[in-house]
Amino acid sequence: MTVGIILTLCILVLLAYIFDLTSAKTRIPSVILLLILGYLVRQLSNLLKVDLLNLQSVLPVLGSIGLVLIVLEGSLELELDRKKFPLIGKSIYAAIIPVLLISFILAVVLHYFSGYSFKDCLSNAIPLSVISSSVAIPSARHFSVADREFVIYESSISDIIGVILFNFITLHTSFGFFTFGSFFVQLFVIILVSFVAVGGLSFLLSRLDHQIKFVPIIFLVILIYEVSKLINLPSLVFILVLGLFLNNLNHIKHIDFIQQLKPRLLRREIKRFKEITIEATFLVRSLFFLVFGYLIHTSELLNQQSLVWSVSIIAGIFLIRVIVLKLGKINLVPLAFIAPRGLITILLFLSVKPEFQVSLINRSVMIQVIILSSLLVVAGSLLTKKATVVQNMENPTQ
Repeated sequence: MTVGIILTLCILVLLAYIFDLTSAKTRIPSVILLLILGYLVRQLSNLLKVDLLNLQSVLPVLGSIGLVLIVLEGSLELELDRKKFPLIGKSIYAAIIPVLLISFILAVVLHYFSGYSFKDCLSNAIPLSVISSSVAIPSARHFSVADREFVIYESSISDIIGVILFNFITLHTSFGFFTFGSFFVQLFVIILVSFVAVGGLSFLLSRLDHQIKFVPIIFLVILIYEVSKLINLPSLVFILVLGLFLNNLNHIKHIDFIQQLKPRLLRREIKRFKEITIEATFLVRSLFFLVFGYLIHTSELLNQQSLVWSVSIIAGIFLIRVIVLKLGKINLVPLAFIAPRGLITILLFLSVKPEFQVSLINRSVMIQVIILSSLLVVAGSLLTKKATVVQNMENPTQ
């Protein structure tokens, strides 16, 4: 039994790697293939009458670790250069406005049709409003440099804003002056904690001479994140500050404190740290979607009643995205199609307490929205490929 599990796990991770390698050519997001693979493993195990461990409890753990690693990987890609300020501004605009619009519009609709409180409807709507960077960033590898950078900034910011908004709504029972005041105090505290923690972690990164140092630092990052979350601080801000600090060291190397960190040596270590983070993110993300695919039931996937809601939600997401991009004078193709839902959606959905779950937003809706939004990514990628081929035909000398 042990040998079988190890062999299966090795084969699944290798297949996940192949999906990741070929996604740029096939234009199919690896998340779809991972979900299908996990689902097929479930059907095979049922056919062979093999009982595996209860993986339901594993999913939130993988999701939390994956969230930290995905946001860290995304923030390590963000460069705060003056030349990129217009791009960053557009990315922030395109990330925040849809999250707010989709969340509140969907909450109003749910409140009207379900009769649940607006707060409960909003907490159920937010998970469906967040772009998944774990799907969006890999899907943008073959885009132009400007479009790829836009996707990295937008999806990373969408993750952070979505999680902060979700925690703010679910952790408070009333929303008055005191609530908003305490939130800004918490935000100020986490920023202070972040700078202290980032300074300490950077010092360790530059001074540790042991051959093992990146894995302990990653676990320290996860520890700080979880402790901050326990005391109701917006802990993803810490991950964002850490990634931004490490990736933008060149812009602040003139500061005396930075000189103490041996910036030349630290830059080399940051490069290695980034590589380790990318590898770890791939592993955790792949396992998460494989496990989630394994937990999908056929009845959930083919639920026709929820399909009406799923298609309506996707249509609303696409319409709002087109309007926001058009008003922001941002490329519609392929960016209008790059609004996938994924790990963050699942993780936030699982975080809604059973007594606050709106029946209209069930597992079937979540699964179908994730798959349909990923299919839109495929459509956008194919349109980009077609446009590239036409451009090459028109300019054969380039």
